[in-house]
Amino acid sequence: MSDFRQKALDYHAFPTPGKISVEISKPAETAQDLALAYSPGVAEPVREIAADPENAYKYTGKGNLVAVITNGTAILGLGNLGPLASKPVMEGKALLFKRFANIDSVDIEVTHRTTEEFIQVVAAIADTFGGINLEDIKAPECFEIEKALIERCNVPVFHDDQHGTAIVTAAGLINSLEVQGKSIEDAQIVCMGAGAAAVACMQLLIKCGALRENIYMLDRNGVIHSRREDLNEYKSLFANNTDKRTLEDVMQDADVFVGVSGPDVLPASAVSMMADKPVIFACSNPDPEIKPELAHATRQDLVMGTGRSDYPNQVNNVLCFPFIFRGALDVRASQINDEMKVAAVEAIRGLAKEAVPQEVLDASGYEKLEFGPDYVIPKPMDPRLLPRVARAVAIAAVESGVARAELPENYMLD
Repeated sequence: MSDFRQKALDYHAFPTPGKISVEISKPAETAQDLALAYSPGVAEPVREIAADPENAYKYTGKGNLVAVITNGTAILGLGNLGPLASKPVMEGKALLFKRFANIDSVDIEVTHRTTEEFIQVVAAIADTFGGINLEDIKAPECFEIEKALIERCNVPVFHDDQHGTAIVTAAGLINSLEVQGKSIEDAQIVCMGAGAAAVACMQLLIKCGALRENIYMLDRNGVIHSRREDLNEYKSLFANNTDKRTLEDVMQDADVFVGVSGPDVLPASAVSMMADKPVIFACSNPDPEIKPELAHATRQDLVMGTGRSDYPNQVNNVLCFPFIFRGALDVRASQINDEMKVAAVEAIRGLAKEAVPQEVLDASGYEKLEFGPDYVIPKPMDPRLLPRVARAVAIAAVESGVARAELPENYMLD
């Protein structure tokens, strides 16, 4: 057993199994405390909530509680290992919510027979929470599940594998293109992968200015084009009317490669075919579509990102999802809409252009970081992410009409 594997197992097992616990937030030391906490005192907030459901935000922890829900059908890069096996990942997500945005979170793993059954289970418990984070659900079912739950639930529903990945990818790519002297509107983009993250990434890039006709998406059968008859409705959104069929065909003069597929699927020969000053985001984790060393050896004019923390420009969902939920919860948003996602993109990419505080350098292990080829995305431990992203998202929720509470005065002004 490798040293790291044993450390990971020990981390999860000791001194107490798991990564999250429940703590009480009110005194419970005296008989009077218990009378207020439970019977008979608890009857008073019960009556208030029965009279007006909005009072749940006043008298319970609902407004700061997110459920992390999965069926375990797409666990990290491990595949469909079932709901129970996904529990360490869901607990980890709950840990990140608390660590980065002080949001209480509980993990829920659902065993079900049909997609509709999963939807019904989640919809039935949704009002317990202030928001729902869907996680590790395979495509294409994840699209149907999220869409149905957004329609049925009164709290924001967000599939992070789709939209969290898309937000951080968009922020980093737009900044990378700026570093390279290019624009998103003119960029020719190749996307290797056609699952949940790929579709969401490309949809958000379009909302940020990319042209649909400049995007070439590939799955296991090659380029997704309009004459293929094996496409689901989500892949069909990116079916180009083109004679290009292979990776090499679409990589010729491409400005951007986005990989959300698998390890070592991008050969150096394809990288050499790209336009001057290309951008590669190889996000397969832990092994990217092309190793950074090989990519940089092939192209010295490259900007590159991966999903790994041991290389520059890590595409990491923790840069956005805690702060998106923070902003959404604080104005009681009914949903997390496109305006809120684009606002998060702009906040994240704007932060990468500012001077980096010493505390971030120390935590990241760098002596210096400045906007450029090796720094187009902020570091996850940057404390400015919380106020910047949460405020941008909250303002977008208010301005787009999905907020049900006013923006608190001086909210998240750092």
